[in-house]
Amino acid sequence: MPWYQYLSYFLGGAFVSNAIPHFVSGMMGRSFQSPFATPSGKGLSSSTVNVLWGAFNAAVGYLLIYRVGNFDIRAAADAGTAGLGALLMAIFAARTFGRFHGGFPATQ
Repeated sequence: MPWYQYLSYFLGGAFVSNAIPHFVSGMMGRSFQSPFATPSGKGLSSSTVNVLWGAFNAAVGYLLIYRVGNFDIRAAADAGTAGLGALLMAIFAARTFGRFHGGFPATQ
């Protein structure tokens, strides 16, 4: 399989992982950080913006995973690559946004 398909699956997993907190926060009616807030990534965006941003991330993730190459969820390399992208995005988000929500100590 060409290398760019694995890159696509990795990035697709990251986009799907990023969709979850935005979509869920928005559905719960809660504000959450997004690229559209002021300052970007630190300020809060409305719940509607977060639902839309989460849906966009899910759509991009879908396109990257299922429309590039022949993704097979039963193939360890395919699923593992997408899963690794999702895991690394989740860790990045936890460390980045944890300081705003009490999950990670603020740097001084």
